[in-house]
Amino acid sequence: MENNVKTGKLSLGTKFAYGTADFGIAMVTAAIQFVLFFYYNKVLGMDPALIGTALLVGKFTWDAINDPLVGYLSDRTRTRWGRRKPYLLFGAIPFGLTIWLLFSLPSGLTGAAAFLVVLGSFLLVDTTQTIVSVPYYALSAELTYDYNERTSLISIRMIFTVLGYILGAGATTMLANLFIGMGATEPAAYSITGAIFGVVAAVTVIITALFVKEKPNPDLVPARMTPWKQIAQIFKNRPFVQYMIMSTIISVSFTLLTGLLTYFVTYQLNMQDQFFLVMLVMLGTIGIFLIPWQLVSKKLNKGPAYALGLGIACVAIVAAFFLPNRPTPWIYAIAFVAGLGFSAQYVFPWSMIPDVVEVDQAKTGERHEGIYFGANSLLGKISGGLGAFIMGWALKLYGFDAEAAVQTTRALFGIRFFFAIVPVIAFLIALPLLIWYPITRQKHAELVNQNKQE
Repeated sequence: MENNVKTGKLSLGTKFAYGTADFGIAMVTAAIQFVLFFYYNKVLGMDPALIGTALLVGKFTWDAINDPLVGYLSDRTRTRWGRRKPYLLFGAIPFGLTIWLLFSLPSGLTGAAAFLVVLGSFLLVDTTQTIVSVPYYALSAELTYDYNERTSLISIRMIFTVLGYILGAGATTMLANLFIGMGATEPAAYSITGAIFGVVAAVTVIITALFVKEKPNPDLVPARMTPWKQIAQIFKNRPFVQYMIMSTIISVSFTLLTGLLTYFVTYQLNMQDQFFLVMLVMLGTIGIFLIPWQLVSKKLNKGPAYALGLGIACVAIVAAFFLPNRPTPWIYAIAFVAGLGFSAQYVFPWSMIPDVVEVDQAKTGERHEGIYFGANSLLGKISGGLGAFIMGWALKLYGFDAEAAVQTTRALFGIRFFFAIVPVIAFLIALPLLIWYPITRQKHAELVNQNKQE
């Protein structure tokens, strides 16, 4: 599968081969975002505040090291397979095994034992996912340097991402219920589902590693700076600092949305049997509008286009807050509008990161794709940890009872408030950072030309 680094143009085969790995990665990510908390709390009977705290501790400790470390190492790796592909080839199977482990924890754990088991299993899967995902995402910055072609590459990748999200978010509980119906216990059913997901994730990553070729680029200047200097340089990169601020705000809020969606549909709407359909409408809409958002960015630039999508999503989320405490078909209209807006969330962040690498190269004379994608991955995980922490304590403080079929009015309000109002407020704070994002199409072209001349 060929591509031309100099012109920036990629073959359709390369784009699809590159996107394949994210089907498995996104499937796992979605299962963790949408179902893992619910699985620990409802299926295994763990305290929600304890779960949220364990996840936060994991993200603020080991995550603070492994993401930038893997990025730095992949930047300096030199093999006959390339810089990034060895991590995909040798990390795929361990990644799959740890996914199975994540959904195979013993039930009935409490206190310190529950905390340590949640923390340990999460750290294992996070480590293997980092080994695979950071080099994988960094590879996108090297496949093309064209502003629009990057958005095209990410848009096609996101088709696989959305399909993975549909499977991970919607089919996790559906598969588990299928195995329960076949006689498996609830914990065993989730363990089997985790094993299936692990195999799929490993195979998709290996496919990308085998069919995407890393081409030597004569313009590429390998990283020679120490990791500490590279990290320090990140904070001197103004567009990336602005990106980090808005990304943190959005990621924390998105974690609340995705994590509480299961609770919202189950307890606020009493539509747990239709959860998969709700997810299918929202994620299917996200997939449909991936390419249209690419076209919008050609008119508005990436930052303002991203802001427009986020604004549309806010309208849908606010509407969800006012839904009654009973089944209603309006959830499907809201899911459609939310999917239309959140489709931008799946296109632009990953297309914006490679652009900031050119800003860094203009200042340092080196390419540091790995460290930037590692920092971005770390940022996303810490934000996710903060979101899980807030969600866990919100459920506890508002009196949510995992054993109760019907929740109190206070518990339902807590679910609605942290599902809708808190995220919308955060999204509105992030909008100005997107609208006035400094890397436009023109600015990026100037950076690329400057780097070529140097």
